[in-house]
Amino acid sequence: MISDFKGKTAVLTGAGSGFGLECARVGARLGMNLVLVDVQQDALDRAATELSAQGVPVLAQRVDVSSAAQMHALAQAVQARFGAPHLVFNNAGVGAGGLIWENSESDWQWVLGVNLMGVVHGVREFTPLMLAAAQTQAGYQGHIVNTASMAGLLTPPNMGIYNVSKHAVVALTETLYQDLKLVTDQVSASVLCPYFVPTGISQSHRNRPADMAAGKPTQSQLIGQAMSDKAVGSGKVSAADVAQMVFDAVAQDRFYIYSHPKALGNVQHRMEAIVQAHNPPDPFAERPEIGEQLRAALRT
Repeated sequence: MISDFKGKTAVLTGAGSGFGLECARVGARLGMNLVLVDVQQDALDRAATELSAQGVPVLAQRVDVSSAAQMHALAQAVQARFGAPHLVFNNAGVGAGGLIWENSESDWQWVLGVNLMGVVHGVREFTPLMLAAAQTQAGYQGHIVNTASMAGLLTPPNMGIYNVSKHAVVALTETLYQDLKLVTDQVSASVLCPYFVPTGISQSHRNRPADMAAGKPTQSQLIGQAMSDKAVGSGKVSAADVAQMVFDAVAQDRFYIYSHPKALGNVQHRMEAIVQAHNPPDPFAERPEIGEQLRAALRT
């Protein structure tokens, strides 16, 4: 929970686009110090130029969040410039689809490296700094927000590698929340679970490292990419809307942040099946035509 954002420091990964950039824009309006982190240099430069022009202090760092060494260096740079941060938004993420047995080892390394280990590194590096500040500053308030997905609460087919990474982020963040409650009342955590929102994640391959070059896409991966592009592109909730939801949740110390609460009906069906030991429910029960199209395409 942070009751007043002015003059506080926010660290935002994936800050060159999407949720990260929009949250940085909110932070700038609130008078925060901004640490902008992204792996794409040109997007990072554009964000830094835009936000510096608003008169707020900006530290821009090109970082591969999957690298423990680079994240450690980032934490040291933040501490040196601003001291312990107050808001840490572990948001950088990439997407990948296809039938789960068709994902290569490099697919797994890339997606889990960014989506999961990027969050792990952010938590490991910044939580101790925040707890140390809480011990020495009576009025210190800190909050960590980790970006998961509705795919962290559901198991839609043909995107298993992404589901696995986001389920892990939900579990990590729920545990972080509980662990923090054991040791402090001054630092808390939230998990962001967006549904389909227009961001750059459907074009994540643009930032795939050269040493993890993808092979020729399989049929299921091409289908998954096309469906993702269509779903993300047609989203009616904007990244700016979600950014405001993030700040509202932090101010209210609210753990779960949903961009599309109506999608929780599917989560409820899944949880009921788990409790009742039923087989996993049909993920296309409410949109059977999508399931029929996907099955037809994959069986051709």
